[in-house]
Amino acid sequence: MSEHSDIELDEPHEGPVEGDATPDEPTEEELRRRDAALAEVVVYGDPVLRSKASEVREFSQALREEADHMVAIMRDAMGVGLAATQLGVLRRMLVFQAGPDATPTALLNPVIEWSSADLATAAEGCLSLPRVIVDVERPLHVRVSGADIAGEPILIEASGLEARVLQHEIDHLDGVLILDRTERDQRKAALRALREGTSFTPFDEEAEDDDAEPEPAHEGG
Repeated sequence: MSEHSDIELDEPHEGPVEGDATPDEPTEEELRRRDAALAEVVVYGDPVLRSKASEVREFSQALREEADHMVAIMRDAMGVGLAATQLGVLRRMLVFQAGPDATPTALLNPVIEWSSADLATAAEGCLSLPRVIVDVERPLHVRVSGADIAGEPILIEASGLEARVLQHEIDHLDGVLILDRTERDQRKAALRALREGTSFTPFDEEAEDDDAEPEPAHEGG
C-alpha cells in the first residue's frame, strides 16, 4: 500500500497494464472520447519513445495543468497509466490509476529504490503499441520514491498491479518498452503485427498450440 493518501493498490493483474479500465461495454460516447485521447498518444516508431526523459526541476501551476491533462487522456483512453513521453514530452512525470476505485495520481522524478526477488508474469498492453499485448515478467513488489505535483517527497510501497503499472511507466521515462521485456518469440510476433497494422496477444500463440500436438501440462505462472 502507498505511503500517501492519494493511492491504493491491488492485484497481480491478468489483463493489459494499459488496457480497458472499466469492466462494462463502453458506450459510443466513451469510444469517441477514447479515439480522441489515443490521437494524442505517440505510437511505436516515434523516436521519443526511445528517449530518456529529463528530471523535473520546477513545480508550477502549468505543471499541475499538464498533469491534469495527462490524467484526462489516461482516463478517456481507458488506461491505467501514462508517461509524459507518450505525449511527446521528455519530462520525468507519469500518472496512474491502478484500479477503478483508486485516485489518479501524478508522480514526478520516480526512482525504483528496491524491487523484490518475487516475480510475476502478466499480460501487458500499451497505449503506444496499438493492438499489441505481450507477457512481461516483473518484480511483484517495489519501493518507489519521487515527488508529488507540488514537489513534496513521496515514498510508495507498491504490490501487484500498482507495482506493475509503476514499473511500466518508469520504463517509458527511460525509453524502455514492453517489447524489450518480453520473450523473443512474442517480441518478433508483436513487431510483425506493428509493421503490418494487425494485432498480437499471447492468446494467439495459445490458439495456434491448440491446433498442434498438445505438450505435457506443467505448473507455473
